[in-house]
Amino acid sequence: MKLIHALACALLLAPLPAMANDTTAQLGTGGLVFVTNEDIEMASEDLSISAEQVKVVYKFHNKSDQDQHILVAFPMPDITGDGDFMVGIPTEDPENIFGFQTTFNGKPVDAVLHQYAFANNIDYSEELKKMGIPLAPYGQETLAALNALSDADKATLTGQGLVIPMEYDAGNGPQVDTTPMWTLRSTYSWEATFEAGKDADVVHTYKPSVGGTVIATFMKSSDDDTYSNEQLAAYQKKYCVDDDLIAAIKKQGKTTDGYTTYPFTESWISYIWSTGNNWFGPIGKFSLTVDKGDEANLVSFCGEGVKKIGPTTFQMTATDWSPPYEDELEVLLLVKNDWQQ
Repeated sequence: MKLIHALACALLLAPLPAMANDTTAQLGTGGLVFVTNEDIEMASEDLSISAEQVKVVYKFHNKSDQDQHILVAFPMPDITGDGDFMVGIPTEDPENIFGFQTTFNGKPVDAVLHQYAFANNIDYSEELKKMGIPLAPYGQETLAALNALSDADKATLTGQGLVIPMEYDAGNGPQVDTTPMWTLRSTYSWEATFEAGKDADVVHTYKPSVGGTVIATFMKSSDDDTYSNEQLAAYQKKYCVDDDLIAAIKKQGKTTDGYTTYPFTESWISYIWSTGNNWFGPIGKFSLTVDKGDEANLVSFCGEGVKKIGPTTFQMTATDWSPPYEDELEVLLLVKNDWQQ
């Protein structure tokens, strides 16, 4: 994969990661199960990613001589709880936190949201529901419900890896919060009939949820900053960060008393490829457009043949293309912040 980076570009992040690829599924006793459909091919996919909106436009073709009535699923990126939770939630609607909308051949579709809570790859959704705990690993409602539990229940959840106790002092002496650490997995599904021998158009739009930090964590702040060295190695693999991008950031660094700061914050967007490989064959025509939002920002991600098509936009196109299903599409957005200088 070739690095795509933009030296005068990138991000204007609204708050979180959110993206996914359509797939076929069935409802089993344990929830959604992704299955293969060999009769429907993806003729084209146009994927547009920005901090404000993700839009995916598909054209599917039923190559069989029979109508296909199937369950279509659209998985969203995981949201994992953390003691330093820095994930912006796009909307306050618990039933549709991403503001997800979809149309099938131009007509609105009522998608169903499926949500599950995992820790150590074990589904604890029902256990949390029985305790009256919302599945979202964030927000005051979840924290209040956790803190209201008995000590025995808190100990049980701690032992299962679902929560951790976090001590803090807000000025009234030491306090302990029971903090969610589980992972919320969300998938939208809807039923559709793909007519024999015909094309069908599917459009998804939603607000991305963008994770982030207050500094560029992979940039060394001092000579003994080993953490940033480790981060850089990880980012080189995950986001294809290269020497040109590093040099562009260093040009804007400011060193005081041996400590260097850089006027950027990080944001991350993930698009799920891995569950979208259940259609027949490769994608006939594929287009990916990333909008960084502001010319002063930077962006880095892995891709091939990407071209700059506007002041803040970059596009990759391909034919008969198959995504790298072993990895997700990861986009690193670096927001320029003059206040850090």
